[in-house]
Amino acid sequence: MNIIEVQHVSKEYANHKALDDVSINIPKGCIFGLLGPNGAGKTSLIRIINQITGPDSGQILFDGQPLNQKHISRIGYLPEERGLYKKMKVGEQLLYLAQLKGLSQKEAMEKLKIWFVKFDIKTWWDKTVSDLSKGMQQKVQFVSTVMHEPDLIILDEPFSGFDPINANLIRDEILELKQKGSTIIFSTHRMETVEELCDNIALIHKAKKVLDGPKRQIKEEFKTNTFFVEYRGQLVVNTDLYSLEPSKELDEGYKRTSIHLPAGITPNQLLGDLVNQVEIRSFGENIPTMSDIFMRAVNEVPEG
Repeated sequence: MNIIEVQHVSKEYANHKALDDVSINIPKGCIFGLLGPNGAGKTSLIRIINQITGPDSGQILFDGQPLNQKHISRIGYLPEERGLYKKMKVGEQLLYLAQLKGLSQKEAMEKLKIWFVKFDIKTWWDKTVSDLSKGMQQKVQFVSTVMHEPDLIILDEPFSGFDPINANLIRDEILELKQKGSTIIFSTHRMETVEELCDNIALIHKAKKVLDGPKRQIKEEFKTNTFFVEYRGQLVVNTDLYSLEPSKELDEGYKRTSIHLPAGITPNQLLGDLVNQVEIRSFGENIPTMSDIFMRAVNEVPEG
């Protein structure tokens, strides 16, 4: 079951095509990575889902229904360009934003008490936003995004401005929100975060979707049947059978190289050939990282 279905959406601004016939399904209960270079169209799609703008053609379904105003209360949005009221007190502002999302004052107070304890910000209630550091403001805005427990949470570069300790805090909260049933759309350039957190991804480049699906499945599709070996000794392989990359010097006299296996040759056969020649410290398959996949997919898109 999908919480969001983007169906053939196109959007153009002043002769610039931001989205070109993009279709994406976002399953319920997943962390979904929305990826792409700057200017690819990610923000345009996010703005359409949030009903800040509308598509020129195509439509978006929210939980099986055409996207409409009543869905706004079921969405939490953390934009990349944060937008808190600088001269307003933190507690007063969060209370106001919670009520905009449909919570009563009593419900909002109960939820905010929990978040202020959880984030260790109990002394911030009467501080103005302008008195807070950028990282502290980020915490406040994250609370404002999720405190009404939305079904869909859209986070645009959520770790921007956080030190490693607070980045881990936000990461843990994202995973907890997923466990509670929220779906999270994650727009980020940080591939290590995608690697760690995302279940599904979509990559947009030059206004078009170039790939999407479960992260595990995409990694399988981008495998090259190449294996690495770290070894000590003299390695000689059948170059008519294997494709061998140049070795790199490591510590303690070890070297590392990658070997491509042709169809029909198993890793066990390769390992058997290697064991008789060299001392092996490590052996395994080269699994493409999300950064590798991102670069390959983007570079394979033709110009124009």
